[in-house]
Amino acid sequence: MKRLSVHDLQPEDLLWLTFDTVFDQHGALEGQLEPFLQALEEYADGWMPDVVEGKRRRKYSHAAVWKSLEEERGERTSGIGLYRTKWPALDMTLRLRFPPLPPKLGIFINVKPLSFFAEAERCHHLVEMVRAWASHYPVTHAVAHSIDDMELAGSPNFGRDDETRRRDGFDKIYEVFWLNVFGPKLVETVGRERMLSTPAHRVEELPNGSILLVTWPTVADFSSKEARRAQARAHTHLRPDLDFDTVLRTLHERSAMLAPVEPRFHPDLAPLLSRVVDRAASHVRQRRIAELNAWQPPEPEEWRPADSALPSDVDDPEGAREHYSTLAEHLVALLHSKVPSVFEATPESLTDADFYFWREEFPKSRLREAIEEHAVPAIGAYLGEVLVRNLGGQWIPRKKLDEAQVLVGNRVWLPFARARHYMRSRQALLDYSLTQLYRVAERYRD
Repeated sequence: MKRLSVHDLQPEDLLWLTFDTVFDQHGALEGQLEPFLQALEEYADGWMPDVVEGKRRRKYSHAAVWKSLEEERGERTSGIGLYRTKWPALDMTLRLRFPPLPPKLGIFINVKPLSFFAEAERCHHLVEMVRAWASHYPVTHAVAHSIDDMELAGSPNFGRDDETRRRDGFDKIYEVFWLNVFGPKLVETVGRERMLSTPAHRVEELPNGSILLVTWPTVADFSSKEARRAQARAHTHLRPDLDFDTVLRTLHERSAMLAPVEPRFHPDLAPLLSRVVDRAASHVRQRRIAELNAWQPPEPEEWRPADSALPSDVDDPEGAREHYSTLAEHLVALLHSKVPSVFEATPESLTDADFYFWREEFPKSRLREAIEEHAVPAIGAYLGEVLVRNLGGQWIPRKKLDEAQVLVGNRVWLPFARARHYMRSRQALLDYSLTQLYRVAERYRD
C-alpha cells in the first residue's frame, strides 16, 4: 500500500490547516477523538485519508488510528500520520501531548494542490468540518489558507523569535487568513461585537464562545483582487490601528510574488535550471524563475584558438591520457550511486552532475583541501573525456593539469581550469557549469 506524498507532486501551492486544542486527560482517548474522526469522515470531500501510519502502515479505520497511537505512545507524546494513496495528496498529522505536559491535541493538514479547493461547495465542506471541531473542542486559534501566502506573511512567528512565539502564541490579530477560528480569549481582546460585525463571507459565533470567520467563498483564489480586498477589509476592521490601503498594498505585493512566471531560461542550461527551480520552496518558486530568466551564464573563458594551443610537454602522451581516464573514473566512483548516468559520459550526465553538485552545495559542504586535491582533477578529467567521446575531441596532455587541453574543431578547451573555477562556490556551479562549456564547444565544433 504505497501512499502518495505531497512531495511526489510538482512544486505548487497547497492548503495548510492547523488546529490546536486541549483534551481531557482523564477520559478515554477513543472517546476524546471520536468527534474529530466523525467530522473528518463527513466533510473531507474528496481528500479523505485512506492510510494510517505509525510504526507500521495500515488501511484507514478507527481501530487503525487507536492502534497506531498506542504503538507511538511515549512517556509524554504520541503522533501518527494520515495519508492518501490517490490524488490529491494528503499529509496529515495528529500529535498528542500528555501530562505532566499540558494535555494537547494538534491537527496539521496539508492537501496538495491548493487548486483542488477551487469549488465553493468543497470549501464549504471544509469550513463545516472545522466548525464541527471548533464547536466540540476548545480552541485558541485555528487557520486554513495557502501555505505559500502564509510563508510570505511570516506565519507563525510574524516577526517574533521562536521563544516569544511559543510563549505567546496567536495573542493578537497578526493576520487574517481565508479561514480563521478565534478563541474566546482573543475574541474578548478584540471585542466580541467588533469581531461579529467583521465584513466577511461568513462570521459565526460558536457555542463555546469562539468565532469562525471566513473571508471569501473559495480558498484557491485567495490571491485575486477581490479576495485580497475582502481579506484587507476584515484585517483592518479587527485591527483599526492598521491602514486599509497599506494592508491591501502588502497583500497585492504578495500576490505578485506568487503569480506564475513562464520559464525562459538560457537554452543551454534550461534542463539544469528547471531542476534548480524545482528545488525552490513553492512560495519563492516564481521569484526564482524570474531571477533565472534574467540571468545569463558568462561565456566560457577556458579556451584558446586551436592555432594558439600549447604543445604537449609530457614524455609519455599516451600514459598521460590514461591518467586522465583514471581520474575521470574517480568521479564515476564518487557519483555513481547518486548520479547513475555518469557511467555513460554523455552531455546529459554532465547536467546530472551539475545538479548533484549544486543540490549538495558541494563547494561549501566539503573540505577545501579535498576539493582541490581530489574533486577538481576528477571533474576536469571527466569533462575532458565527455568532450573526447562525444565531440571527437583529442587530448593535448601537459605536465600542469590546468594547462591540459582538448582539441575540438578550431578551439582547444581547458577542462581542468574549468573545474577549478566551477568548484569555487555554489553560484560558480551555475556560472561555470560543465553543461555550458560542453554546449559551447559543441557549437564551435559544428
